Amino acid sequence: MDKFSFLNAVHTGFIGDLYDQYQRNPDAVEPSWRSFFQGYDFASEDYLETDENSFEVPEEVRKEFLVIDLINGYRTRGHLFTKTNPVRERRKYTPTLDIENFGLSKNDLSTVFRAGEILGIGAKTLAEIIQHLQTIYCDSIGVEYMFLRNPEELKWWQNRLNQNDNHPKYNDETKKYILSKLNQAVGFENFLQTKYVGQKRFSLEGGETLIPGISMALKDAAESYGVKECVLGMAHRGRLNTLVNIFRKPVRDLFSEFEGKDFEDQDIDGDVKYHLGLTLSKTYKEGQEIKMNLVPNPSHLETVDAVVEGIVRAKIDNDYEGDSGKILPILVHGDAAIAGQGIVYEVVQMAQLNGYKTGGTIHVVVNNQVGFTTNYLDARSSTYCTDVAKVTLSPVLHVNADDAEAVCHAMQLAVEFRMKFKRDVFIDLLGYRKYGHNEGDEPTFTQPNLYKAIAKHQNPKVIYAEKLKAEGKLDDSYVDQMTTDFKGMLESEFQESKKQESSRVNEFMPEVWEGFIRKHLEAMLQPVDTSYDLEKLKGIAKVISTAPEGVKFVRKANRILKDRAKRVFETNQLDWGTAENLAYGTLLEEGYDVRISGEDVERGTFSHRHAIMRDEVSEERINLLNTNANNKGEMTIYNSHLSEYGVLGFDYGYAMAAPNTLTIWEAQFGDFANGAQIMFDQYISSAEDKWKLQNGLVMLLPHGYEGQGPEHSSARIERFLQSCGKDNWTIANCSTPANIYHILRRQMKRDFRKPLIVFTPKSLLRLPKAVSTMEELASGGFQEVIDDTIAPENVKKMVFCTGKFYYDLEQKRELLNRNDVALIRIEQLFPLHTEKIKEIMDKYPNVERYVWAQEEPKNMGAWAHMLERFELARLECVSRNYRSAPAAGSKKRYERRQDTVMAKVFDLDVDAFRELTKK
Repeated sequence: MDKFSFLNAVHTGFIGDLYDQYQRNPDAVEPSWRSFFQGYDFASEDYLETDENSFEVPEEVRKEFLVIDLINGYRTRGHLFTKTNPVRERRKYTPTLDIENFGLSKNDLSTVFRAGEILGIGAKTLAEIIQHLQTIYCDSIGVEYMFLRNPEELKWWQNRLNQNDNHPKYNDETKKYILSKLNQAVGFENFLQTKYVGQKRFSLEGGETLIPGISMALKDAAESYGVKECVLGMAHRGRLNTLVNIFRKPVRDLFSEFEGKDFEDQDIDGDVKYHLGLTLSKTYKEGQEIKMNLVPNPSHLETVDAVVEGIVRAKIDNDYEGDSGKILPILVHGDAAIAGQGIVYEVVQMAQLNGYKTGGTIHVVVNNQVGFTTNYLDARSSTYCTDVAKVTLSPVLHVNADDAEAVCHAMQLAVEFRMKFKRDVFIDLLGYRKYGHNEGDEPTFTQPNLYKAIAKHQNPKVIYAEKLKAEGKLDDSYVDQMTTDFKGMLESEFQESKKQESSRVNEFMPEVWEGFIRKHLEAMLQPVDTSYDLEKLKGIAKVISTAPEGVKFVRKANRILKDRAKRVFETNQLDWGTAENLAYGTLLEEGYDVRISGEDVERGTFSHRHAIMRDEVSEERINLLNTNANNKGEMTIYNSHLSEYGVLGFDYGYAMAAPNTLTIWEAQFGDFANGAQIMFDQYISSAEDKWKLQNGLVMLLPHGYEGQGPEHSSARIERFLQSCGKDNWTIANCSTPANIYHILRRQMKRDFRKPLIVFTPKSLLRLPKAVSTMEELASGGFQEVIDDTIAPENVKKMVFCTGKFYYDLEQKRELLNRNDVALIRIEQLFPLHTEKIKEIMDKYPNVERYVWAQEEPKNMGAWAHMLERFELARLECVSRNYRSAPAAGSKKRYERRQDTVMAKVFDLDVDAFRELTKK
């Protein structure tokens, strides 16, 4: 016993901190203490059911350690035993937090333990320590944070929760403010239910405390932390309430939308009211102003998450000089969606990545405990819907949505943590849904018992008002007057809305898009000057082909630089990669920024771009384009994590907030875009028509049949062409380095923005014939259509094609010596430049047949698009037969099918064709 007597004099708080460190990282603790803790742990196994003689620590010290264990038990598992569910019984968990499970007994309840010092309450009886722990960890807020690995973050939570027992101490003014926001939230839903019975509105009833919660978060962010801007993304549930009671959308405008009035702008189709976005500025006390953006969203749950993060990153880069503390992203999720939708995981994984981090996001889950009609037990395997937070070791606060002050306190804690540590934090707002998925549904079909309980349950406003009345803070007349005033305002706005003849879609982030004008088809077909001074081009070429002084690249990288220099300064035959890099270089000199992201984009999937080189010794990343002293802009390029949906959404959001940045997402292979199809359909192709959103995002999708099997041949051109409207985006399949150069420059030189999809090549990247000259870059322009070079009078058959297939046909035509077949390249598939096509057709007076030739099967590729949109002549189609898979897996089968298509172009039997074209 004597050898442990020194423990009697040791400060318990010190032991507690040391033991915490030992549990996180044993090797970080001094060896003698490590040995002691190891012995203690050994003796403590099976809840201390051990031989008493095996552990010779003094009894009072041993008991102190048991209390420390109890404290850690509450910290680790207290969230499982909270009062956070307003309408259901909590599931039972074992082992419980009963003191017997920690080697203590009821006889110890009156014993004073110095372990209370760990909680900041000093030496207290065990009963007082337990009461304190119950108050912190097992009341209306359950906190998950013990899995955090950063000691500073862990200690922050422990100390912060001790400060006020995890219960806010609001003054009377703040309490009345919370009640006023609850009054707005509840009154708004009640009014809509009265006026628009059965209409979809995806009400917030059961989660109305979201409104005071977000209001307090924004107020704190602006007043306490100097946040200048917030970007909020959410789906439908509670969106109308948020628009009116946080974003101050004019209520009469919303009522007009409920009336189904047409939109005043005939150039757009608009969207349903619970998808629309809004931008406004709000000023708090002391003149603190915060700009607030609610991002438009589609019905596809969680899609908006990635867009929000992209917008925030663009603003951090361009508006706030890299300071993420000036802008706050908030994402509002549904419980079923955050657990079930894969994009949540993709977005969460971005949180700390260099190319995508935004300084931490506040995630708020409006937890209805039901998804559409699905019980939460059928909606996830994890304990909590928020367990995805553990991927990035983000703390989680589970809050009873009936406790308005707890909700506001949790939101303030979340803001404080985010602002201090620049990390994500999650709030699980545990409530219910008063009606079905929408107000026309009948929820009792699938949840009869739950909805019996909900029918008897008071709303959060009544609960909080009764609490404040019991505290003597206000009386019935105060609450009645507040209710009457708000209802009167709604009634007045309702009557005013009847005078409005139409609805309108408000501009989103209008200050960002000042000077950019929404334009239509005619403007998209106008020529744009994309020329650039030849000598300046050569200067850029010198930069991208020269290693900076003092830097040594690996041998292969040096060969790449020498090849670039040779192409520019000796042979004047630029390949795709050189022309692409020169396009970026010219834009940087003109003051535009360039951002590229996607899988393996730094070098390019096919090793053609090499935008980033690495020093052989230091492995420093060097972007040669950024070493140009003449630059007025900056280029950033990031290899993304293995994600399409999330990363494309992020880059779309980035382009939405940065119209003067050439923002590019590149798919590793074009067919990988399938994984992001929702983003193409719901945002990129349709957002301008729905929400008046311009966007200049460029998507590079490698495409071309080279015998690589069904997965990496086709970028599914047909799917994008099918989504073409009148003027919603540009789709191109360039075949020359000069054309990719000019189309990228054109994207930024216009005074409007449209998304651009380019089906980029693979084999053409190094095809000797697929080259351009410096003069074609310097003085040329983008060619929507490229004419043939053969004598027009000899041509009997005009073949239209696109992209890489031209070179296959051209090679075979040369071998066959068939100058009666003209090959016309359609470089811009949408919008088709009909005038230029007609000019070319008119040059060939003897054409008897017009053909569309493609290497894709007949039900794929551009054939259906050309059949619908090409009105200048009757087209025949030459292609593979109808197929379900884009291409064959066998190299031999691929070659025969490719030859069959080309043989048809030249009206030959495939065997004869193969014989005639043998080399």
